[in-house]
Order: sequence, then C-alpha cells, then structure tokens
Amino acid sequence: MARLFGTDGVRGLANGDLTPELALAVAAAAARALVETDASHRPVAVVARDPRASGEMLEAAVVAGLTSAGADVLLAGILPTPALAYLTAEAGADVGIMLSASHNPMPDNGIKLFARGGHKLPDIVEDHIEATVRAPFARPTGVWIGRVRQLSGGGDRYVEHLLATIDSPLDGIRLVVDCAHGAAYQLAPEAYRRAGAQVTAIGAEPDGLNINDGCGSSHLAPLIRTVLAIGADFGIAHDGDADRCLAVDGSGNVVDGDAILAICALALRDGGRLREDTVVATVMSNLGLHHAMRANAITIHTTPVGDRYVLEQLNREGLSLGGEQSGHMIFREHATTGDGLLTALQLMARVAETGRTLGDLAAVVHRLPQVLINVKVTDKLAVASSDEVAEAVNWAQDELGDNGRILLRPSGTEHLVRVMVEAPTQQQADAIATKVAEIVAVA
Repeated sequence: MARLFGTDGVRGLANGDLTPELALAVAAAAARALVETDASHRPVAVVARDPRASGEMLEAAVVAGLTSAGADVLLAGILPTPALAYLTAEAGADVGIMLSASHNPMPDNGIKLFARGGHKLPDIVEDHIEATVRAPFARPTGVWIGRVRQLSGGGDRYVEHLLATIDSPLDGIRLVVDCAHGAAYQLAPEAYRRAGAQVTAIGAEPDGLNINDGCGSSHLAPLIRTVLAIGADFGIAHDGDADRCLAVDGSGNVVDGDAILAICALALRDGGRLREDTVVATVMSNLGLHHAMRANAITIHTTPVGDRYVLEQLNREGLSLGGEQSGHMIFREHATTGDGLLTALQLMARVAETGRTLGDLAAVVHRLPQVLINVKVTDKLAVASSDEVAEAVNWAQDELGDNGRILLRPSGTEHLVRVMVEAPTQQQADAIATKVAEIVAVA
C-alpha cells in the first residue's frame, strides 16, 4: 500500500483518492493520537480550508471524524494555511487541520495537519496516524462526543500579527497581488493596504471552481500583464492556500524564491537578525543563490524539498530564515510554517527601507540556466531503482562537471519525477534534461 502522507500531508483527487470516508478516518486517527499522548483534557482542533468546492464536503467529514473521537472543533472558515497554523498556536489547540491542495488544480484537495504550537507534524506522528487510520476504536458517547463552534475574528488577528512584523509603513508602494482565487483573496489585499501599499488585486473572486486556474504563483502571466499595464512597482503571486510567495518586478521579470530568500537574508543580516549569518535552502535552490550568499559571507545549509524539512533544520540549529525556490519562506521569529503574506510584507519592507527597486535587489542572484521537467510516471520506486536512470544521471553529471548539476526528485504529492538540470548555458541544460527525462519516462 502506498504511503498515505506525502511531503505536505494527505493529498489526492477529491472524492476519488481523497474520499470523505478517508478524511473522516484520518481526522479521527489524529484525535485518537492526541488522546493517547495526553489524556488529561479533551483535545481541541482548529479546522480551516481554502475555497475549492470539495472543501465543503471534506470539512464536514473532518469535523465528524474529530468529534467522533472526542475532540472539540473550532471552525475557522476560509483562511490561508499559515493563518491556520498561527491560530492553532494562538488558541492553544492540540491540532490544526487545513483542507487544501495548495497549488494543485481544483479537482484535488488535501489534509494538512499541524501539532500544538502550529508546527508541522513530525514524521513519527504521521506514521502513527497512518498505521491506525483504519483501526477500530472505542467511540465516546454522551457528553464525551466532541462539540463544534465557530472561531470568530481569526483572520483579523492573523493580519494584526503580520502587520506587527514590519517596523515602518509601506506608503507609496504600488502593488499588484494575484490571490489565485484562493484562501487569501480577502486577507492579502487587506494586509497590504493596511501596511500602506496601493493595492490592485486580481484572482480575488473565488467561486469554488476557479482556484489556481491560470492564475497565482503557478501562472504568472496575468500578474506580469497587470503590473506592466498599470505601471506598478512590482507584483506578488500567492498559491491556493497562500503559503507561497513569488514576485515580478516593475519590468515584468520573475523574482523567484531563491531571489526572495537572498533579499530577505541580506535584510535580516543588515538588521542584525540573521542568526549565525546562515540560511537554510533546499536541494532545488539554484547554484546562483549559493554563489550570491557566499559572496556576502552568508552560509547556506541544504535540506530535502519541503518547508517542514527547512523548519526542522532551522529549529535544530536555532536559525532564523529558510526557504524554497517555489516561494515557501519561513521567518522563524514570526511563523512556524511557510507564509506567503508574511514574505510579501518583508519583501515590501526591504524595498521601502532601501529605496531600491525590487529588480535591483533581486539582481544579487545571478541564476544559472535551469531546466525543470516534470515526467509523468506510474511507479516512482521503479524509477529510483532503475540502472538505466542511474547511468543517465552519472553521464549527465560527468558532462556538467563542477559548473552545473542534475537532480532527480520524486514528487511527494503527484505521480511525477522532477528532472532538474543547471548548466553554464541554456542549450546544454535543455539538452541534458531532455535526454534524462526520456529515459525516466520509460523506466
């Protein structure tokens, strides 16, 4: 049986792979795990979701699972994932459950679980939940069945928390924000306006069906067009649950997570808040980021892909900043998970305090040409054990030498193997990536 939990919770086709029955079972197993850990009180769960239509169905199933196992539920409504994490900590809840498939298309959905304090669940806890998700249990009855109530004002308190992280108003910044018709469609424009920016919002009319549909951080063309059309200083793009932030500068050039991480690292260092002058990045970060940080006497530690692993490294070493090329940034002083809104505010604050354009700030990273090919596969394990694939990877690394690299990574949420190549020239990167991807596809 395939592992239930991927790199970011349980994810799949809603009402296909991810059924209400499975959602109920996962929620009940999570509640039971809490009771087994600490039986001194009735567990409390905070539940939120993004706007996709299947979230209504899965929310009902998750609430049923939690209450059937004796947990009380605080319903937070439609909120970004980082808001759910923040409110889990603020409420002193035992668990937070976010229903979202992040940047995935509308038919998908997912279940993300947060532990007390708003932290991602450790692997060992996920393993325990997965092992017991189908196990029978003694269901509580009578007064021991969990109760449900609304958690009011959570979005407002989250925005107040965000605004407290910046020291000065962002007056004069002309911003376009693409909310991906997702969970931040109200809170992101509100937070940026309250911070002082002049905000034009697009992708801010969710109907349950249009989340991530040709918009947001996976589809930057609408943001680029709008920034150029109205002469904005820059644009911010979120994904469906707003734990990511990508940007475009005033000329329409993409500012990816590597550049954002570099800008924020230098801002924290200049303010004396970059602990150990070290940042954490994943194996997917461009070599250009490593070169930029080295040139500025900042050390990089690398982790597997996934903001949970970035956070684990930050906590283990007591560091303050980490992130991913995809736009997940963790400011450990202010958040327990990737927070797209927090990242955008920190980015705007750096622009405001330096008086420099975003494009000028982003130029600190000189990216090596990079190709990322998503190869659809039926068996990711077969690819990992293939001698032909191993030979292709060895050949590619020999071709690149010390001036580039190749990385194969199975997706944690989809039936894909990602082939990433960095090389001195785009032509070489394209050629090597294409050849390896062809071998992966038939492995």
